[in-house]
Amino acid sequence: MHSFEYHCPTEIIFGQGAEDKVAEKIRKYGDSRVMILYGGGSAVRSGLVPKIEQLLGGFEVKTLGGVKPNPRLSFARQAVQEALDAKINFVLAVGGGSVIDTAKAVALGAANPGVDIWEHWTGKTKLEKTLPVGAVLTIAAAGSETSDSAVLTDEASGLKRGSITPRPVFAIMNPELALTVPHYPLICGIADIIMHTLERYFSKIEGNEFTDMVAESLIKNVMAQSKALLKNPQDLHAMSEIMWCGSVSHTGFTGLGRDRDFSAHKLGHELSGRYDVAHGASLTTVWASWARTVYTVKPERFANFAEKVFGITGGTIDERAHAGIDAMENYFRELGTPINFSELGIGIQSDDELKILADMVTSNGTKKVATFQPLDRELVLEIYRKANH
Repeated sequence: MHSFEYHCPTEIIFGQGAEDKVAEKIRKYGDSRVMILYGGGSAVRSGLVPKIEQLLGGFEVKTLGGVKPNPRLSFARQAVQEALDAKINFVLAVGGGSVIDTAKAVALGAANPGVDIWEHWTGKTKLEKTLPVGAVLTIAAAGSETSDSAVLTDEASGLKRGSITPRPVFAIMNPELALTVPHYPLICGIADIIMHTLERYFSKIEGNEFTDMVAESLIKNVMAQSKALLKNPQDLHAMSEIMWCGSVSHTGFTGLGRDRDFSAHKLGHELSGRYDVAHGASLTTVWASWARTVYTVKPERFANFAEKVFGITGGTIDERAHAGIDAMENYFRELGTPINFSELGIGIQSDDELKILADMVTSNGTKKVATFQPLDRELVLEIYRKANH
């Protein structure tokens, strides 16, 4: 096992009715002025936001809805100002990854008045001070409720960027709340969970056997439970398994002792930022094209993945590697997520457009991204071309 440092301070409150403990958990941090952030009107219509407001009856509460998928910088800036005006000292996200990521941005902005939050996301400023963030999770997907990162999209430039952030102090996870998620966000969320582990699994660093077993088991469990959930959308057991896997997948636990590659995220962020497509869908669109482009760096790693996750043992190392990539792509196809640009809904793009995307990923060719195979502009362009059908 290789050296690593691991600290995940998020307190998990998991199970049916878990949201009933929200006031208790906020009081634990001594805070009394709470901003509740949520996304669309469904959080209100379902009764969840009114219930949370009622549970926080002893607090000063500012409620703000309207967070969109691919969370917008402009909304986060607005929320920061409203948090400052109300002297908020705790930010509570009620929703999924986009709401939680926005809450993290608001917490940083409100704790550092006078500094534009986009400076943190573009690396110009490193913000250390933050307000505490809590989450009431309503969809199993991004894992932002336990992660140390968040993404924002600047609508003006079309840039979508991720940055390191403090983790939420608590995450309330009632799988019942996720049973009402519409089909497409559900499958995109499932894909995102798997991708968070795949992006850590493919590494040139060997010798982390327990980490490998955790990663392989998580992927297999999510695939099995997703099939059960698609057959019966009210399968609470399947949803509970998927929800917990989503949180574990993005704590970093499935990649201990290794570096994080996140190639598909780098490529996918530009697709979701430029075309406003679902995050999970952008990842499955490029993953197999990435894998077929870089597998020769360590084909035995892909062959091992094929054996441990899909039971593929026949053929040469190269044949097993290709078979494993095909099997993963076929699962995404079964799940219903896109595997090329046409299925993503953006159509076949011109080569000039692909070059713009490659420039966005690599800062106009001035930097390489990822670690398993560092991707320069030409490799990024090759991957986009393979997915462009």
